[in-house]
Amino acid sequence: MRDAVKSLGSDPNKINPLVPVDLVVDHSVQVDFARSEDAALKNEELEFKRNKERFAFLKWGSTAFQNMLVVPPGSGIVHQVNLEYLGRVVFNSNGFLYPDSVVGTDSHTTMIDGLGVAGWGVGGIEAEAAMLGQPMSMVLPGVVGFKLDGKLKEGVTATDLVLTVTQILRKHGVVGKFVEFYGEGMSELSLADRATIANMSPEYGATMGFFPVDHVTLEYLKLTGRSDETVSMIESYLRANNMFVDYNEPPQERAYTSYLQLDLGHVEPCISGPKRPHDRVPLKDMKADWQACLDNPVGFKGFAVPKEKQEEVVKFSYKGQPAEIKHGSVVIAAITSCTNTSNPSVMIGAALVAKKALELGVEVKPWVKTSLAPGSRVVEKYLDRSGLREYLNKQGFQIVGYGCTTCIGNSGDLEPEVASAIEGTDIIPAAVLSGNRNFEGRVHPQTRANYLASPPLVVAYALAGTVDIDFEKEPIGTGRDGKSVYLRDVWPSNEEIAQVVQYSVLPSMFKSSYETITEGNPLWNELSAPSSTLYSWDPNSTYIHEPPYFKNMTANPPGPREVKDAYCLLNFGDSVTTDHISPAGNIQKTSPAAKFLMDRGVIPKNFNSYGSRRGNDEVMARGTFANIRIVNKLLKGEVGPKTVHIPTGEKLSVFDAASKYKTAGQDTIILAGAEYGSGSSRDWAAKGPLLLGVKAVIAKSFERIHRSNLAGMGIIPLCFKAGEDAETLGLTGHERYTVHLPTKVSDIRPGQDVTVTTDSGKSFVCTLRFDTEVELAYYDHGGILPYVIRSLSTK
Repeated sequence: MRDAVKSLGSDPNKINPLVPVDLVVDHSVQVDFARSEDAALKNEELEFKRNKERFAFLKWGSTAFQNMLVVPPGSGIVHQVNLEYLGRVVFNSNGFLYPDSVVGTDSHTTMIDGLGVAGWGVGGIEAEAAMLGQPMSMVLPGVVGFKLDGKLKEGVTATDLVLTVTQILRKHGVVGKFVEFYGEGMSELSLADRATIANMSPEYGATMGFFPVDHVTLEYLKLTGRSDETVSMIESYLRANNMFVDYNEPPQERAYTSYLQLDLGHVEPCISGPKRPHDRVPLKDMKADWQACLDNPVGFKGFAVPKEKQEEVVKFSYKGQPAEIKHGSVVIAAITSCTNTSNPSVMIGAALVAKKALELGVEVKPWVKTSLAPGSRVVEKYLDRSGLREYLNKQGFQIVGYGCTTCIGNSGDLEPEVASAIEGTDIIPAAVLSGNRNFEGRVHPQTRANYLASPPLVVAYALAGTVDIDFEKEPIGTGRDGKSVYLRDVWPSNEEIAQVVQYSVLPSMFKSSYETITEGNPLWNELSAPSSTLYSWDPNSTYIHEPPYFKNMTANPPGPREVKDAYCLLNFGDSVTTDHISPAGNIQKTSPAAKFLMDRGVIPKNFNSYGSRRGNDEVMARGTFANIRIVNKLLKGEVGPKTVHIPTGEKLSVFDAASKYKTAGQDTIILAGAEYGSGSSRDWAAKGPLLLGVKAVIAKSFERIHRSNLAGMGIIPLCFKAGEDAETLGLTGHERYTVHLPTKVSDIRPGQDVTVTTDSGKSFVCTLRFDTEVELAYYDHGGILPYVIRSLSTK
């Protein structure tokens, strides 16, 4: 953007954040090493080796821009750091007080709503505009009131609660809405429990899940090392402005758009999967549900394994010992993600399960890839103080790093013997993780079944070695005395967990961890970075590349682009996620991105991940729609990242087909079902399609952030009318599509009807999902960032 401003004859220093920006580097660590005491150190060294260029670029940014704090790698996950350290609740700017609010370039920014801070996730493009003074534009949201009553039963965790809430709210329909929690049950939930629920707002589709500030919030602020003076100021300010909830006062009448209610006493132990976060399975039904998934047709709850192959066993040798894998065998068990590692109760619970099992003589099989990746360094301190960390270590759950790992797809390779045993078979191995996302192809290419579970259940499934188990009736293992050991034998009581938390989690731990957080580590501090105003691009870099968004940019906006006789690049069904559109994890060795890297001398073991290479548009454009589990109707049932080039009938990679269309000067569109773009707030899921030449997306419905990202990149989001979709309209995707939009932006209205016609003679009406006048202005300029550049260049 600075280069673009300069090329328009203006001062590049105009591109600088106008509001405070905190940047936490947390998505680049990968679980290459596990089950060893030095795993974290080795993974961090590899992280710096792989990402040296990226980190130097970020370090350059930390000095080139004012108003910007960079928290170096190895410090934790942004949302947990925000909750424990960055969140202000009430801002104090030289004695001027106002409520804290935040937008973050990751959808789980909503975690901070558990602390009473209004926050939600946006795409990077939207955040960049906000940093530069642009207002956030959105349609006024409905507010769903979610009343909580009662108390959680013995043995039920915050994770069980959030998976239950996620299912209820996804069923109710809360996309684009705010959810506010209230009721007597609130006083039974710790702040960490609330943060767990708020964190998973994207999984239930809400813009945010908000918990107002009360005495529980204040206690947490003190626990995490905020000063008494600060906490007193927060309470006084919020009470004075009627924004503090006091349970000793008569409850106020609350008016909501719609109402929901949950008795906490009805929540039962559960997990979610095997392919979506809101597909909750009560633990008692898990064995039957797994068997049904093997039988069911391929879909969100099905793998279509023939009956005669369901008992198949692959035997192999692991480090000289006999081993075997069946359908449902657990090959990855990861305590990961800020969703749960921010909650001491479930972390201590997991450690107690590990301890009790070890004492009875039950251990995790050595070929299960186990890992512990906390969202902050405080976790290590209270696990050490409790004396429980050694038991996690002995069960293979050594700390592997402090950041997003398995949940974002940075799970690393399986052990070669395990990977080889799976390769070439139809076996469906499982991953169990304490994360928030389990979409297909995200966690690991070889785990086709992925389940979300609480940290204690992650340990339990690692001990059992399979998801094909009824914990009530079947043992998790055999003790050293030869007797069967059941889950109930190793499950700690709520009282037991609470006692350990009480004496182990101390304010001094938070203070000491965060006092030095911005000082970095030797690896970060040794990095050299330029100090210039403009970044010096290296044309040979495969990590950082000057993107083409502003090439040949003119001072005047280009106006609306015609979409005429466009071909359908891809034809999708429901629930296509941003992971499907722009994977963040593994770069497949046969993909266009891999070919690009190998042509430049990068060997496969140094590919790193799409997430780590997001600074190179050439890699990311080739990685768009490269998810190995993507289902494109043009391929008639074949799964994988390919499509049909309609004019020739050739089956090509999506990138190659898009390149052919672009070379021929032909527009493309995408057809999709409901919830298009659910999942992460990944701006590359909009940037990538733009670089592929996609001009419009026609879907049944969009997830909030992805629709906003498409609008921000100048791609036209269109919705089929209620009751209609590609199937009911008889669209095959082999037609050519013309979108009849006015040629002047002044003649276009947010949400207006737009007629789409095809060369086969079909005509149908869609709703234009540019939702505000501001988004129309962005469209006129070819996107939000060109709009900002032109605005700043003329000042």
